[in-house]
Formats: sequence, C-alpha cells, structure tokens
Amino acid sequence: MAKNIKDMAGRLSSMPKGFGTGVKLLIGAGILGYGIKESLFTVDGGHRGIIFSRIGGIQDRIYPEGLHFRIPWFQYPIIYDIRSKPRRITSLTGSKDLQMVNISLRVLSRPISDKLPAMYQRLGVDYDERVLPSICNEVLKSVVAKFNASQLITQRSQVSMMVYKLLTDRALDFNIILDDVSITDLSFSKEYAAAVEAKQVAQQEAQRAQFIVEKAKQERQQKFLKSTYLCTLTLLHIGQALKENPGYLKLRRIRAAQNVAKTVSQAQNRVYLNANSLLLNLSENDFNLLDEILAKNAPDAKKKK
Repeated sequence: MAKNIKDMAGRLSSMPKGFGTGVKLLIGAGILGYGIKESLFTVDGGHRGIIFSRIGGIQDRIYPEGLHFRIPWFQYPIIYDIRSKPRRITSLTGSKDLQMVNISLRVLSRPISDKLPAMYQRLGVDYDERVLPSICNEVLKSVVAKFNASQLITQRSQVSMMVYKLLTDRALDFNIILDDVSITDLSFSKEYAAAVEAKQVAQQEAQRAQFIVEKAKQERQQKFLKSTYLCTLTLLHIGQALKENPGYLKLRRIRAAQNVAKTVSQAQNRVYLNANSLLLNLSENDFNLLDEILAKNAPDAKKKK
C-alpha cells in the first residue's frame, strides 16, 4: 500500500504545477465543507435539543427549534420530542370484592422541556417506556381496589378522575406531564360476566312472576266485585219481584221442583229421599203456608201505601 501511495505522489508531481494546486484547493474545500456540516445541527418543530460534551458531560443549555452550532467530535446533540404522544396501557387487577378486572388506559404524555438534561441523566430518551407502564399499573391497582365490580361501571367517571389525579401527581416526580388520561376499556372475567347475566335473568323472571301475581290479584278482585254486584242486583230484583207479585217465590219453587223431578226421572238410580229435600212437596200444607203469610201481609202493605 505504501508503494501505491508513492506511485500516486509521483504521478501528481509529474503533472503540471497548476493542476496540483487545484487538487489541493479542492481537497481543502471538501474538508472545510465537512467541518461546517458537522458543526451544525437542526432542531425540528415540536422538539428540543441538549448537548453532550465529551469534556463536561450533559450541558444545562436547552436548544429551541432552529439551526445551532456545535464543536465536531467533542459535542453531539440529543433531540427530544416534546409533543404529546399517545400510549395505551392495559392492566389486570382485582376489585374490592375480589373480582378480576381487565382495564385499559389511554395516556397522552410529554416531557417537561425545562427538565430535559436531568431527564436524560435519569431516564434517557425512552422515558415513556421506562416510567409509564410501571406507574400506570401501580395507580390502577390502588384505585380499582377501592371499588366493587359494579361500582366500576356505575361510578366510572369518579374512577377516571381518581386515576387521572393520582397518575398526574406520580408522573411529575419523573418530569413528565400527562395531558389526558382516559379509561378506554373495562372488562371482567367470563365467570363474573356469566354470573351478572344470570342475575339479570333471575331479576327479570322475578319481576315477571310478581306481575303475574298482581294480575291474578286484580282479576280475582274484579271477579269478586262483579259477583258482589250481581248478587246484590239479584237480591234487589227478587225483592222487587216479591213486592210486586207475592206469588213469585211460589213460582220459583214450582220451577225448581220441575227441574228436580226431571233430573230424578232421567237418572238410572232409584231415589229414596224426603220430598221436602227434593222440593217435590207441592201438595203439602207447607207449600201453601207461604201464600197464606203473603195474603195476610198484603192488606197491611196496601194500608201502608
């Protein structure tokens, strides 16, 4: 290789004098351009930069957006994205009544721009990977343990506010700002979901049975009122009939005797009962006793009128 370099140097020396000077200027310009390029760095929009020096370590100065200078090889820039970044974190934890709950959070986080040198020394550039999963799991477990499984659904807004407050305070210890924390998913184990469904079905069946009982009570009350009304109406009708025609009761007794006689005559069995029990004593004196009583009371009724 040394021989090749000597041959190249010999060829350059054998070339015209002006050509060698041009090549030197070209090489010098290339070295100067490379030095200028390495001395500049750009911070894009929504980012901040810090400088690590091989001599003094992390510098306290924070570089805003734009073009900046550095010393090549001795210094190199570290760029941070300070825009809010979404992250989804899922945690399996237990509720107050020992039910396993699978809860998911959506977190919008960003670093505190004034604390970037300290953050780099403690956490590095991937601060969200190092911090957010651990503190989110810790806060979720502590909050969910204060509520029953049913309260996690009925009091979801209160749970979300508690998680946001505790998680925001916890993240500030690591120089991280949380712009938003929201519960995106809340699910329970298959056994608990089946138990809740069975409970709902049982409640619906109980309500249906109660409705049927109430309906039967209403129908029974309606029938009772109807029968009472019909009985009262019948008594009034019979009283009115007896008042207008004293022989009405005797007529009803004759018809009843006819029905009994017809039934007995069509029966295949022989009947050995008292005629008074079967209303067949139409020729007895007791049958005419009612007429005599009504005949005696008839004049009194007319006199009263």
